[in-house]
Amino acid sequence: MNPQTKLKWWQNLPGILATGIVLFVNGMWAAWGLGEMFYEGWYGSWGIRLAYLSIFAAIFLLTLIALRWPRMGGTLLIIIGAGFALWWWGKELFQGTLTWEQFFEYFILSGILVVAGLLFWWDARVRKIKQELGLIPTQWWRRNLRFLIALGIPLIITVGMLAANLPIVLSRVDDGIRTERAITGSDGVTLVWASAGPGWNWKQSWGGFPSWQSIALYGQEPVGIDNKTHSADEPYATQAEFDQYNLCRYLSTDGLTAMDTPQDIWRMATVSELVHAFSLHNENAGCTWNGELGLADCTLTPDKETPLWAPDEAPVYYWAYEEYDEDNAYYVSYNGYIKRQPKGWGNPRHGYRCVREP
Repeated sequence: MNPQTKLKWWQNLPGILATGIVLFVNGMWAAWGLGEMFYEGWYGSWGIRLAYLSIFAAIFLLTLIALRWPRMGGTLLIIIGAGFALWWWGKELFQGTLTWEQFFEYFILSGILVVAGLLFWWDARVRKIKQELGLIPTQWWRRNLRFLIALGIPLIITVGMLAANLPIVLSRVDDGIRTERAITGSDGVTLVWASAGPGWNWKQSWGGFPSWQSIALYGQEPVGIDNKTHSADEPYATQAEFDQYNLCRYLSTDGLTAMDTPQDIWRMATVSELVHAFSLHNENAGCTWNGELGLADCTLTPDKETPLWAPDEAPVYYWAYEEYDEDNAYYVSYNGYIKRQPKGWGNPRHGYRCVREP
């Protein structure tokens, strides 16, 4: 490009496209991070909550660097975008679960940053030529328009997400009771739900909660939660094994001790029993389950509230009694969704709760 020639309109496109891409990715991660913070992360300390914004914060910082120093920022975007995309794709490929949908999803979330990085390199050359030609705008707002937009989009998203979610999480009901609770479901059936302990969100030493697999095989020798994880050369626990060995069968009468032999006082809550117990502000949500995955049919939108949930604890999902298929089991979300996940999955978001007859 000859500096003595006048810039064509299309020569500004690389910078515009690069900025548009990073702003789009910024907006997606801001919306995702804030949404997950309110959905999954609204418990415990602010450190837990703000951790959900870490990816957005990192990409936002990269955006500001690229807007100020396009070559440096472009290089970082290429390295980080490619690294995360390859990591996501590689993980799914290793597990044999990569689909075209996931391929494009991961590309949009991180791989597209490589394209933005290359465009920022092109934009750096165009900026240099603009300086040589004296084409830099004199008005402050025009010189910094990209920065203003980069700040404005996340700000708008943040204000919108706060307005939509803060009233919900700040009005949650938590009576602080973590002992046995009798709950009458939307079907009119009353069940007693277990106290905090081995029958309800039994937190493990690694910081999470047992998987469906671990709960299912508790009574299998050696009795206990440990060493019940799934390995590649062994099938997951079956429904029959769950019926024979599951943890709830081994709970003491008060539900506070996991015994070495079956007591057959408690059992695992089913999908329907969990759905029927959903509530909002001390009122039953009127939910029913049609046997399919997806959102339950509810009169009110349920929330993470007592007496069914512990709002100050990590779990936002409960494993259910039923398996979905040989590899997956059902679980429910506090906001009314019924989903499935591999039986061996266990993390701080997946809890469970045992029940018994009154």
